[in-house]
Amino acid sequence: MKEILKINNLKKYYGENGNITKAVNGISLEVLEGEFVAIMGASGSGKTTLLNCISTIDSVTSGNILIDGENITDLEDKSLAKFRREKLGFIFQDFNLLDTLTIEENIALSLIINNKDTNKIDGLVEEVSKKLGISEILKKYPYEVSGGQKQRCACARALINNPKLILADEPTGALDSKAARQLLETMDEMNDTFNATILMVTHDSFSASFCKRVLFLKDGKIFNEIIRGDKTRKEFFDEILDVLTLLGGDVASVK
Repeated sequence: MKEILKINNLKKYYGENGNITKAVNGISLEVLEGEFVAIMGASGSGKTTLLNCISTIDSVTSGNILIDGENITDLEDKSLAKFRREKLGFIFQDFNLLDTLTIEENIALSLIINNKDTNKIDGLVEEVSKKLGISEILKKYPYEVSGGQKQRCACARALINNPKLILADEPTGALDSKAARQLLETMDEMNDTFNATILMVTHDSFSASFCKRVLFLKDGKIFNEIIRGDKTRKEFFDEILDVLTLLGGDVASVK
């Protein structure tokens, strides 16, 4: 399978002189096309800093990040912005939908920003919305639809540009258990139906159990890695809990 993300000895340090925080301290990893990978770890483990570096929001201290073969650590700001628009998709915790735009317009917005042929936009929006089951609400506004439909709209927006990598930072963090399950099932569907490559940061074992692989961080380094393989989601969930226990994480709040 094609390598979508490759990280080589990545370091991200904050501070100076004798007061340095090693948020990411020599991480190397790979994510292949079509993988759904979770990154877990306690607060301060470096998982959000790592995601911020991958998403080009934050610069690195040293090391390289290659996405679809392109070294993003070498890109200037203007090129980074273009790369982010064209190659990355994002699923935000609060979905970040614009209430002044219809569901259709929210999904199409990134296509318009990327100067996609206007004759093709409607067809692309219709295609992705049909596969995610929201075709009937395209003319409605976000405040007129359910939470689950907003979730699917956010997922459609992340998919519409056919990005090389979709990044999600604690996407279920503000959701109740029912809404969280709906979103995770949609992301699982994105992975299976669209072969979307997804990297998700989460503290939640339930969320991570939907993934195919889980990386655990501790003190800015990779502590462990487990692969779902042929395990049931329940078996994988239990294995995640076992690793968190070894990691010293808080498993009491798992949904």
